[in-house]
Amino acid sequence: MTGRLVLAATPLGDSRDASPRLVEALGTADVIAAEDTRRLRALASALDVTPSGRIVSFYEDVETSRLPKLLESLRDGETVLLVTDAGMPSVSDPGFRLVAACVEADLPVTCLPGPSAVTTALALSGLPCDRFCFDGFAPRKPGERAKWLGELKQEPRTVVFFESPHRIASTLEDAASVLGGSRRAAVCRELTKTYEEIKRGTLAELAEWAAEGVRGEITVVLGPGEPREVSVADLVSEVAERVADGERLKTAAAEVAAAAGVSKKELYDAVLASRR
Repeated sequence: MTGRLVLAATPLGDSRDASPRLVEALGTADVIAAEDTRRLRALASALDVTPSGRIVSFYEDVETSRLPKLLESLRDGETVLLVTDAGMPSVSDPGFRLVAACVEADLPVTCLPGPSAVTTALALSGLPCDRFCFDGFAPRKPGERAKWLGELKQEPRTVVFFESPHRIASTLEDAASVLGGSRRAAVCRELTKTYEEIKRGTLAELAEWAAEGVRGEITVVLGPGEPREVSVADLVSEVAERVADGERLKTAAAEVAAAAGVSKKELYDAVLASRR
């Protein structure tokens, strides 16, 4: 009989947000794979539960090396509980590789739902929540960050991403420059903790506020952009440039048309017509 992998969401800051199922799992799992074993023990102490299983570290640098032993435990019928420092495993935290390995090996995986900084920040932001995307951590290098922000200019969905307190000021300044200072956003700091703060406003306002220094765990919610209205004629030169760089016409026309939301055939025919 095989065991199962249990992904468990842990509190973002307030231990009272722990679910009864998490408390039970901490006390009964055969193996607990924790991003930080010290934080796990502190959480268990706060919840007044004593883990009975083996505790192993499972952070980014050791994920791959830990996989074989954890898979062996699962095949031996043991329950492996995976927890990170806060929130849901795999969401910009360790866990994806283990889940993927379990799926590949046809081993059972389940989840104990709970806190997530992504959805908590989204709900508190005051920005549209009907459609959103999560983009992990903002790129660290200025050039890569500017390119990434450029891709969000016409993003019709609200975008949630994480940022370091050491880079939040420069990221907001870049965002205001690339996306426009009037684009609305929210910076959510220290969610559920004693010094929780939700700062809402335009990117220009938030960049000015962050310039004085921001501390803590940060989640940024960026409001949707205004979709650019384009015609097929506007896209002909873009396709031509890609073809000049060596791309096949059909491929370039299909991808540009899909991104702009226009007819692939109409764009393809327009490019051919422009050559006559």
